Amino acid sequence: MAIERIDAILALNPEAKVTIFDNDVNQIQWHDGTPEISAEDINAKLAELETEAINAEVAKATAKASGNQKLLDLGLTQEEATALTGYIPPVEE
Repeated sequence: MAIERIDAILALNPEAKVTIFDNDVNQIQWHDGTPEISAEDINAKLAELETEAINAEVAKATAKASGNQKLLDLGLTQEEATALTGYIPPVEE
């Protein structure tokens, strides 16, 4: 899932009423008295959210590999482990 600037704005102010055009921080219309958030703050939050998303994907991949290894350590073959979990380990080159 791609993280958009609107995600950053709503992370900073969940009640924000805004329209953002082309995901461009310089093309934001603030509505209903929503206090403006600076471009710097929006971009900083966007970077933070992107880092969190990357870290979550890495953690998920690590958990899958770890769980697979635990099944192998219990004596299952890779084919059996894959049949149970659907996890297919990456091919080593």
